[in-house]
Amino acid sequence: MKIAVIADIHGNAGALKAVLADIDAQGIRTIVNLGDALSGPIDPARTADLLMAREIVSIRGNHDRALLAVPPGAMIATDRFTHAALSDHHFAWLETLPPTKRLTDHGLFLCHGTPESDLTYWLEEVSPQGLVHRAEAARIARFAAGIEEPLLLCGHTHIPRLVTLTDARMVLNPGSVGCPAYADDQPVPHRVETGTPRASYAVIDRAADASLDIAFRLVAYDHAAAAALADANGRPDWARALATGWM
Repeated sequence: MKIAVIADIHGNAGALKAVLADIDAQGIRTIVNLGDALSGPIDPARTADLLMAREIVSIRGNHDRALLAVPPGAMIATDRFTHAALSDHHFAWLETLPPTKRLTDHGLFLCHGTPESDLTYWLEEVSPQGLVHRAEAARIARFAAGIEEPLLLCGHTHIPRLVTLTDARMVLNPGSVGCPAYADDQPVPHRVETGTPRASYAVIDRAADASLDIAFRLVAYDHAAAAALADANGRPDWARALATGWM
């Protein structure tokens, strides 16, 4: 059985449409979405409509939470744009999304950042100098304490990565469908850059003997159109990230 794992779409409906087409071409019927689906200066409403129409299993990310909890006047610019673009039925859908989810039948645990925080990087750390690097093994394992599922899924950093723990459990980040690079100021100013404009997701293939095969897929789409839309919406920083995978 195959399961597609998507995350961090960030309102990029064109990238999501291309990824869904790639998933369908492989005959994959089960999709899980790890949050931060809508927040981005591209096309958040159409992104929500695509996810809702497919009834994709979804959890919320930090930006999804902010769209519901933060007054628009206090939001960052990206969330404020997104909030204005959404309709009541989109917010009603966001309200249904849990922060984490267990899919016991599939042996999956879903979260956005870590099991306890949608703002914390799980598989990466940021140095005092602002360099993003793979986290230490002990730190990764510490966040996994008490979770029995063999495969733990996270997003948030937009970096595709798979880490196997000493007890054979695995932590998987599928990368970002719709935002290949970004800058943040917490815990210190830093950049996350994948270096490619392609949309990223992962496929879990569970064999009859319960063994797992994990594949990362990078999907081409019209990233130039997404970049042009972000630029037209007043976000040249997003436009460069979408066009190049770099800030």
